[in-house]
Amino acid sequence: MEKPDQQTAFGHTLLIDKPIEWTSFDVVNKLRYAAKRITGRKRIKVGHAGTLDPLATGLVLVCVGKDTKTIHGLMGLSKQYTGTMRLGATTPSYDLETAEDGSFPLPENDPAAIQSIASTFVGDIDQMPPAFSAKKVDGIKAYKLARKGKEVNLKAARIHIERFDVNCDLFPDLSFVLDCSKGTYVRSLAHDLGKALGSGAHLTSLRRTQIGDFSIGEAHTIESAMTALEEAFTLHEHSDSEKRI
Repeated sequence: MEKPDQQTAFGHTLLIDKPIEWTSFDVVNKLRYAAKRITGRKRIKVGHAGTLDPLATGLVLVCVGKDTKTIHGLMGLSKQYTGTMRLGATTPSYDLETAEDGSFPLPENDPAAIQSIASTFVGDIDQMPPAFSAKKVDGIKAYKLARKGKEVNLKAARIHIERFDVNCDLFPDLSFVLDCSKGTYVRSLAHDLGKALGSGAHLTSLRRTQIGDFSIGEAHTIESAMTALEEAFTLHEHSDSEKRI
């Protein structure tokens, strides 16, 4: 039984629209600093429920205080992305982080044929992560090895693609909508589609629009998230005070 003068632990989950060039850890660190200031606590747990690459934008779930206990469950939720890829060229990172390292003839601009190839990736597939990823090789993050030009030996992982719709209106750029399981590397999917089309491809933009039932339409900017966190803590303190009266 809770003692009359015992405070209830504070917890809150924030939906953040991550800006481009911010890492997910940048977002967490910014909100951890704000949470310390708002709560007056020197230490408070803050974590995210799924990394988003610096060159991607969109939905990141940030859990504060006791809500960090829900992170594992949130990480297992399905994801939705929109984005673009460019046919005819590859990069070592499979996106715009690195310069093009190969060019290839373009396939015929046949939307039905391209969508047909994209549809072969729908379902359960084994996907190879990019060498430029946070996957660990002998305890070292793969991208650290890749940036030094060292060989990176990774293993394929089983993922699930629920939906992969491509649009050829801006050919040779393809826009797409993707519904997928956790652990999916969209950069790898772009690379693999390019290979299947015989043209090479790399990701040029990416936005995460949904995690489970959480939508980007509900998300805060970094600035408005700090206001929302302050309001949530004020409400918590007021409710907690009433319980102790």
